[in-house]
Amino acid sequence: MLRSIQRKLVLLILLIAAATVLVYWLFTPPSKYFARQVKAVPIYSTSEQEAQVDSLLDFSRHIRHTPRPVESFDFPIRVGQVGPLKTLYAGPSQYPFYCMTLDSGLGQPQVDNQMGWGVPIYDHEANLGKLSHLVGYSKDCAIKTQLRFAVELASGEIKVFDSRPPDALLQSALQLFHIEIGTINRFLYLLIMPVKHYSSGQVNLQHSWNNKLVYQFEGGSGIGFRQGKLRIKRTIERRIEQLRLGYAVITSTANKTSHTYNMLLAEDTARRVKQQFVSLYGEPEYTVGIGGSGGGLAQYLIGQNSTGILDAAIPLYSYPDMISQTLYALDCDLLHNYYAFRSPEPEFWQNWPNRTLVEGMNAKNGETHVSAVLEPINQVLVGRWPRMPQGNSECINGWFGLSTFIHNPAQGFLNEYFSEAVVKQVQWSYWQDMVELFGRDELGFANQTWSNQGVQYGLAALVKGQISAQRFIDLNWHVGSWKPLADMSPERILGGWRGKKGILWLSLWSRNNITEATDKTPAKRADGSRQAAQSAYRSGQIFIGKINLPIIDVRHYLEDELDMHHMSASFAARQRMLAGQGHAKNQVIWVADKNHQPVTRAFAAIDRWLREMRANPALSAWQNKPADITDICFDKHGEAIASGNRVWDGQWNNQALGACAKYFKSFSNSRIAAGGSWAGSVFSCKLIPVSEAIDDGMYGDINMQPYLSKLQAIFPDGVCDYRYPDQARPIDL
Repeated sequence: MLRSIQRKLVLLILLIAAATVLVYWLFTPPSKYFARQVKAVPIYSTSEQEAQVDSLLDFSRHIRHTPRPVESFDFPIRVGQVGPLKTLYAGPSQYPFYCMTLDSGLGQPQVDNQMGWGVPIYDHEANLGKLSHLVGYSKDCAIKTQLRFAVELASGEIKVFDSRPPDALLQSALQLFHIEIGTINRFLYLLIMPVKHYSSGQVNLQHSWNNKLVYQFEGGSGIGFRQGKLRIKRTIERRIEQLRLGYAVITSTANKTSHTYNMLLAEDTARRVKQQFVSLYGEPEYTVGIGGSGGGLAQYLIGQNSTGILDAAIPLYSYPDMISQTLYALDCDLLHNYYAFRSPEPEFWQNWPNRTLVEGMNAKNGETHVSAVLEPINQVLVGRWPRMPQGNSECINGWFGLSTFIHNPAQGFLNEYFSEAVVKQVQWSYWQDMVELFGRDELGFANQTWSNQGVQYGLAALVKGQISAQRFIDLNWHVGSWKPLADMSPERILGGWRGKKGILWLSLWSRNNITEATDKTPAKRADGSRQAAQSAYRSGQIFIGKINLPIIDVRHYLEDELDMHHMSASFAARQRMLAGQGHAKNQVIWVADKNHQPVTRAFAAIDRWLREMRANPALSAWQNKPADITDICFDKHGEAIASGNRVWDGQWNNQALGACAKYFKSFSNSRIAAGGSWAGSVFSCKLIPVSEAIDDGMYGDINMQPYLSKLQAIFPDGVCDYRYPDQARPIDL
């Protein structure tokens, strides 16, 4: 009876999915990029790319030790002029590159060629405002520097104007803003200055600037190949409290990680954007960075790698860097694929807290997730008994689709912007975005750093007796790894335009790109490129914990919501600082209930901290820290639950739980659950033979001798011994 009901349920699901796809196809209009017909972006030929003379900074040692070259562009960029297109030291320009000046409300970019390279540029029919005749192409997306004006109304609404607002509106406005927009390194930049009155010139002499500067960073997951959309109003709204106090705010689309995670490019561009501001208004008293997620890690890396851009950092919801997060994030789909399609005990994994034993991150029963309906459909397709998921996890809620978007060169959700011919020529991946730093393999694919060779998923749970030895063996026998990049194929997706995340995935959890086991042979594991990992270290893409800035690491507690911005990332940054510079006294961690926003307090604290540094320039950042600026956790009313140097003690530093750690429970990730360090920066672990691991007591009181032959088959090269550091890290670091 029960099975009959389940069959009917699955049939109903299939019918609903088919009907949904049909409705989607019939009633969803084509993408605006199809309608606008500006998506065709012919790629540069190899010879043209090689002809470029852009300089790439030397990173034969860590780039924090490499002096930056003297600026070659004559700043400031004047209104009506175009800023520098080539980077100063971040290497060759990436092509294809999609212009987004129209998306930003800034008009079409400048024509720079008649060869068909880039987006087509049209003139406008007289008096009609319609795009008409093709006049050329733009491959570098430049616009002339221009001015805008904005006001904050009494209602709190922000309005942006192309020209000076009406006098009646100015008289009732609470605050005025003078805005400059242009392109630097092909990305859009933005300068926002609070003013008392508008001036006619580029430099507004009627400003109300307090001589302090905010550099706004933003997050998101990106794989390059586009200029990015500039959101003027949104930027003002985000920093309205600081603008009211007189701070100026600057930013660039290169400093939003939705557009690139190349931190050398982000640094090069940020330095020039700040130079444009300084050349107009003079040196600020200080520059403080702020931004969340990818915008937080950018501050850690730019602060570590260079000087002259930031004087302090307020990373929000941060990670230490992007590349470390790929280690466990790319494990997620491997594990989902195992639970859904390979495990002989699917009912065990339907109790979702059991998944936390392997994934480390939070998982809950009784919740649903966006891909829940797809799982039974995909199970039917592979001949497996269908089961509707009975829960949700951070691994799904936070990281679903990352393997497809970031790792798979055959997919690329950005390719809707480009012509079919270009789509076929490009590897659409995070690794390709970094190819100038990471290099290529013998097949021409970008080197990648991800590896799970020797990783024993669920090892900590096995040692604690939370999963059986047989279950541990089966998991590691079948979990497999990602196929080589050259062998990966696009997902089978129905209901979406090319390049879009469609509504019906027929290869859920990217099962078509994961290695498979047989009864006699375990699924193959993968090893990353040592060359790529070493280049990532030297080029400053990995946070090694050496940073002499005041840092207030701020986040809301979101782990109950299965949000990807988990607290363990702050502890990873702290552990790396402890290892890299012997202390983390210049980093404080603030965590708040989601109903309290502590950012205003953080700005005030940073201001006091930097005041002490100006008074005592011979002392380091941590020596100048006021005694009351310390680790803290806040309740929903903004009251301190606890504060002090020990409030975040816990598993990450092998100490008894501190007061804040008790209040806000921290989860881990799959690599920590496999025995790894909370620092989370082991790209290539030290491998030891399984027999040696058994003799050394790696499995605690669990007798793994009966499983020796199977373990040796799964791990022919050995298992990870995390007592040793990352084997891919250059010794001189």
